[in-house]
Amino acid sequence: MNHILIVDDEAEIRGSLEEILREEGYGVATAGTAAEAITLLQDAAYDVVLLDIWLPDRDGLDVLGDVHALAAEARPEVVIISGHGTIETAVKATKLGAYDFLEKPLSLDRTLIVLKNAVEARRLRRDNDEFKRQFSVQSILTGESVPAKALRQQIRLMAPTNGRVLIYGESGTGKELIARAIHAESLRRDSVFVELNCAAIPESHIEAELFGYRHGAFPVPASSASIGAASTGSPPEKRGTLERADGGTLFLDEVGDMSLKTQAKVLSALDEQLFTPVGGTQPIRVDVRVIAATNKNLEEEILKGNFREDLFYRLNVVPFSVPPLRERKQDIPLLVREFLREFGRQYGRPRMDISEEALETMAQHNWPGNVRELKNLVERVLILNPRALRIERKHLPPLTQRGGLRNSEDFSTLQQARDAYERDYIQKKIEEAKSNVSRAAELLGLERSHLYRKMKALGISIRE
Repeated sequence: MNHILIVDDEAEIRGSLEEILREEGYGVATAGTAAEAITLLQDAAYDVVLLDIWLPDRDGLDVLGDVHALAAEARPEVVIISGHGTIETAVKATKLGAYDFLEKPLSLDRTLIVLKNAVEARRLRRDNDEFKRQFSVQSILTGESVPAKALRQQIRLMAPTNGRVLIYGESGTGKELIARAIHAESLRRDSVFVELNCAAIPESHIEAELFGYRHGAFPVPASSASIGAASTGSPPEKRGTLERADGGTLFLDEVGDMSLKTQAKVLSALDEQLFTPVGGTQPIRVDVRVIAATNKNLEEEILKGNFREDLFYRLNVVPFSVPPLRERKQDIPLLVREFLREFGRQYGRPRMDISEEALETMAQHNWPGNVRELKNLVERVLILNPRALRIERKHLPPLTQRGGLRNSEDFSTLQQARDAYERDYIQKKIEEAKSNVSRAAELLGLERSHLYRKMKALGISIRE
């Protein structure tokens, strides 16, 4: 649950906001003075503070300064609210660290949208901070194989530049990890890392996700509510991923699944670092480094007419190729032990070990789902063997021991059988569709985004 602190001297507004936000699933606390707000902030953590400028004991902007001075892990996003707002006040609040500025009477739709975005912004900031704390170049790609060492060296060389990067690799090889590593070693490391998965978002929504939308982009019911006054009828708006990534890095995952229409708009935005939100009239200029990733051969997609050649050359300034796990099997023991430490801590078994026989068995498997499949298997083995302090060969599922699961006698649980059947059936349909995910989704009777999530969960990669 996300927690909101409402700081306003008007009891009616506090009460209305609290009731509405609790119905939306937020945890809510309220304060009528700056002193009360500071006490609450010292006693508990909040995701967002809705802060009125006019308070009886202090100026709200002074309180904003106190909030911004909190330690990064405890610092909430602050949304300023005021009934006497001016452009000058809004600019000053933004410079002091406010996430946004809302003018009274508050539009219910806009308030909820801004709160949702502020919560997401804080989550991204905390994720980035945590990643930077845990990050080291040596851990970008665990392993001592030649491909792993070469990839680490390549990241060290080009991360400090602003060159666009295109990461190639099968599903499950760790393309997102590489993108985050590049960001963490770049000149933009202190700014945001924002991800957009082009394959998981329906075609009708991806443009709005990428560029955002403004008031008037979509129809809004005439009964749209407001807080503390009559309805203003304000439609919702959203900052797109490109705008949120300003100053930082935008990661376009599975960019090969982007439609030609969206590709044209992305090309224009990359060329000019300028775009107009859906329904907007004023263009927005940004400074964004773009890292893209794909499991497709984009040069073949160009020949098929599925990908723009000009966009390919814009993205492919620095190409990266992430090796599949089958090409660096000597790294499997290091990866397994790393995952055992991770999940051992998570499940209260920090001293987990694994036998050499079990490691040898795992090294014989081709891992079509790559590192993601290996990681999922290690977690599953720990869950299914809660009393084991050492993973033996007998604990491994038949998939790893023989490269396939076909006989019902091979399964120890219903879930293993279900996963194996789904994996085989989906792979068969993908082969029938000649690796066209949209066509495979039609054959399976699934939404394309649903199929993509299934493939990711089951460690299925597309073979070109």
